[in-house]
Amino acid sequence: MGSDLKYDEIMSEIKHVRIENLKSRHKYEYNFSGENEYYKRDFVPRGYAKYCMVSIYEIPPLKAAYSYHFHYKNEETLYIISGKGSLKTPTGEKKVIAGDFLFFPANKNGAHKLINTSRTEKLVYINFSTTHDKDVVAYPDLPHIR
Repeated sequence: MGSDLKYDEIMSEIKHVRIENLKSRHKYEYNFSGENEYYKRDFVPRGYAKYCMVSIYEIPPLKAAYSYHFHYKNEETLYIISGKGSLKTPTGEKKVIAGDFLFFPANKNGAHKLINTSRTEKLVYINFSTTHDKDVVAYPDLPHIR
């Protein structure tokens, strides 16, 4: 019940924040599937709510935020705010643009990689994720992590 106390203390009020007041964190990594880079603003960070996280992502031109992956427990929903990109899924690649909603189930059918295809503009989206205590992430394109 200790975790419920923490939740009740934290979630006792409605949260209302302007996007420019959310701290931005930068992440860059290189791995076998290429370069991943993003700027992230957490609105509802892990641990703030019982079962969800909400963040704003900005992907620089010609980059991806994450390698091709899927979750075993956590579902994800993205809403593209601005920019354009390419979405890799198990059924192929498709274009995404501002106004698109994307849902990824917690299984191999939800595998995805979002790439900013613009040479000049950021790809900006909201990520709504469920949060389970124990989640496993698989990276089908990385042979050493399956």
